[in-house]
This record gives sequence, C-alpha cells and structure tokens, in this order.
Amino acid sequence: MKRALLMLTALLTLTACQDRNAASTDAETPAQSQTDTPEAQAPETETPATETPDAATQETATGETPAGETAATTQPGAVPSGYTLVAPLGAQPVREFGAAPAPALEEGKDYYALIDTNRGQILADLYEEETPVTVNNFVTLARNRYFDGLRFHRVIEGFMAQTGDPLSADESKKDAWGTGGPGYSFADEFRTSLTFDAPGVLAMANSGPATNGSQFFITLAPTDFLNGRHTIFGKVVQGQDVLAKLTRTSDTSSGQEVPIEGATPDRMLSVRILTKG
Repeated sequence: MKRALLMLTALLTLTACQDRNAASTDAETPAQSQTDTPEAQAPETETPATETPDAATQETATGETPAGETAATTQPGAVPSGYTLVAPLGAQPVREFGAAPAPALEEGKDYYALIDTNRGQILADLYEEETPVTVNNFVTLARNRYFDGLRFHRVIEGFMAQTGDPLSADESKKDAWGTGGPGYSFADEFRTSLTFDAPGVLAMANSGPATNGSQFFITLAPTDFLNGRHTIFGKVVQGQDVLAKLTRTSDTSSGQEVPIEGATPDRMLSVRILTKG
C-alpha cells in the first residue's frame, strides 16, 4: 500500500507543468513535465510524475557521487558502429518555437537517439512507427540542439529521470525548472502495445491530456501505473548503467517528494539523432 501511494505521488509530479500557475511540482503544473509520483496523494500536476518508490528503495537515493565512480564525461562520445548520424539543423541550440514541427521523418528509416550525459552515453531506439508524431517532435528538437546542456532536473530512485526543460539550462531559473517547454503542445499517442513494463522506457511528461512539449523521462523501474497517462516513444538499448549513475535529486521515502539537499543535477551534453540500416 505504501509503495502504491508513493507511486501515485510521484506520478502526479511527473506531469509536465506547462503552466507556471501551479505552485507545486507534485500537482499538475502546466509548464512542468513530470511523471506521477507513487503514493503520497499530492495535488495532480499536469506534468506526469512517475511514482515514487517506497522507503526501502529510497535508501539508496542520495545526491552523492558513488564511491569509485569514474570522472565525469565532458564531451559527447563517438557514434556507435553501424549507425548513421542525421545532420543537426544548426550549430547553436534553438529553444523557442511558434508551432509544433511539420512531419520530417523519412519513411523506412529506423531512428535512434544518442544521449550523451556527463555520466556517459545512452542509446535509445525510437518508436517512429508506433508514435510518429512524438518521435518527429523529439527528432526535430534534437536536430535543433534543443536538449544540449539541459539538466536531469528530477531524478527519483526506483522511479524515473526527467529532463527536457529548456529552463534547466539556466541555474538562475532553478525555481522554475520543470515548467518550461518549446512554445507549443501536441496530442498524446497512447498505444496498448507499449507499456511501462521495464526500466529504460522513454516517455513524455505532461500536464494533462494533449499537453506534450519537450520534457520527457526515462524509467528506472517498471511503472505500470503510468500506462495510458504518458506517451511512450522509445526504449534504452545501450547505457542502462548510465541511468544508475545519475544523481538522485528527490527523495520520497517519507511519502512526499522532498529535494535532496546538495544534489547537483546531471546534464545532457548533447542529443543526436541516428538511423540504422
């Protein structure tokens, strides 16, 4: 029961808050992309919050760098063998748009996201056939270097790692992290064949129906309570160990989500789009 409640609380916070009127990130905040947090019945935020794990799981969530961990990565790594880089659209990040992107995916292409972080590299298979609108949005933002330098502003042990807020590029805007977006929103693409049945699932954070923007999360454990609430658009195929190294920024062992004092959020150095085959 306790885990279920924690998950509910985290789920509420996972909603993407695209509207800064909400005072809490645990509630449906329109501008914040969050996943519902498990258990605590915090006010729903329009940003999906992933469920927060129970106390036992949370014991390992700290803001400290694990002993023996290698030095932080400072530059994006090489493109894995067998993949082709899709050229970026510019040299500098573009983070303001007036409308959702027009369809630009090439038919027959198998798309992947190469996410380089200061903890290492993550490769994710994107579901362009199942959720073409969401993947097209992600690919377009990535090719505009939108995600470069953004932080994993919300990471909860046993739940998920959330990122994609353009405001997180600026430390001075920390109080507003979780409320930013690209300047537009688009509809959900729920698919019964895609479920939160394992860690490493990529999905959109939101602040309610049809409020997807740029914030997304990667699950750190199965989170089936999120099924039908967040659009799944990919799955980690390499770099699952990197997720384990990300600094946990929030703790939910008390039944409520509480920031971990002294935790320094990790960053995405770059997000590149690849194709295979």
